[in-house]
Amino acid sequence: MNCFPDTSFLCALYRSQMQSALADRFMRSLGEPLGVSSLLLLEFRQSVRLQVRLHLIDRTKGFGRAEGDRMLHDLQQDVSAGVLQLNPVDWAAVHQQAEVLSSLYTPAAGHRLVDILHVATALHLGVGQFLTFDANQRALAESVGLDVPV
Repeated sequence: MNCFPDTSFLCALYRSQMQSALADRFMRSLGEPLGVSSLLLLEFRQSVRLQVRLHLIDRTKGFGRAEGDRMLHDLQQDVSAGVLQLNPVDWAAVHQQAEVLSSLYTPAAGHRLVDILHVATALHLGVGQFLTFDANQRALAESVGLDVPV
């Protein structure tokens, strides 16, 4: 495994959006399971559930329950089939790395904790590539030496 995604990459895989073709093309070229963490899966699932709730409150926001259920089902199918591979993570080590990244980069660039944790996880796993469509997270990943190919 040489790459690690963030939630924006997973969203592009499981919901049709502007970057979906690029994410799909990358996955077809990968030739191995895409490594993920339990935190990444939790954040993706939470995001889907929140978007469904937002849509229930205001139909102009988020997306409907049927789409959310399909996204969660497709994600679970890919985990079960080995398309996505859950990697064991030493969370204490990731948290230490995240503290360093936070102190170095958040004051100047303003990063969310979960974004820092995803980049710290990629560093902990020793991957060379970080997959994101989020500009701020791309900048963080690149600043710590990760290649962002998408």
